[in-house]
Amino acid sequence: MRWVTSSIAALSLAASLAAVPPSAAVGAPAPEPPCDAGTAPYQRELESELGLPVDGRQSAADCVAIRRLQQRLGISPADGRASLRTYRFVVADRIRRDPAERRNCPIRSYRVTCVDLTRQILWTQTGRRLVFDPVPVRSGRDGLETRRGWHRVYWKNRDHFSTLYNVPMPFAQFFNGGQALHGTRSDLFSSGSGGCVNLALGDAERLYRLLKKDDHLFIWGTKPGTGG
Repeated sequence: MRWVTSSIAALSLAASLAAVPPSAAVGAPAPEPPCDAGTAPYQRELESELGLPVDGRQSAADCVAIRRLQQRLGISPADGRASLRTYRFVVADRIRRDPAERRNCPIRSYRVTCVDLTRQILWTQTGRRLVFDPVPVRSGRDGLETRRGWHRVYWKNRDHFSTLYNVPMPFAQFFNGGQALHGTRSDLFSSGSGGCVNLALGDAERLYRLLKKDDHLFIWGTKPGTGG
């Protein structure tokens, strides 16, 4: 009788396992949601970057390809939308991979932090070697542009607060008057700063730890939408 009961239990277990669909099996990846993002401002640029037909119109294949690119670069949200955020991270990745993309950054035996205002990207190099990978930034808005040329870090303040703009400036590294490299919680991909070079908080902290007083900066280019 005990053998019969065990057999019935085993048959019941087997039947219940057979009823579980393959997608619910342990370790099986969950299916991705549909990719339905529409056409966005940087559609053509990302189509070109990904080797897709460049027509400036989002297709289902475009959406999936852009989403995979976002996932590879750690961009959130990975929604397949050809946004400015996605495009800037793509540019930063291209600069990291291709030394020719860093040609305007002066090659020196000492450490130089370069800020490309046109592409809104910052990185640090010693000679030709990257010591701080390219990251998106936000520079000064129209009328309050970030000052170009050679500068040096003359003061560092981890917990600075701007009384002029009434905002925190964490991990501030001042290089020209009141202009500084510093972190922000604001959106890096809209508007502009009051002249400072804004970074995501994590990037600003890493750069703060890397740079020392008297380190060199070189700033060039023109932020899109500004007069200089």
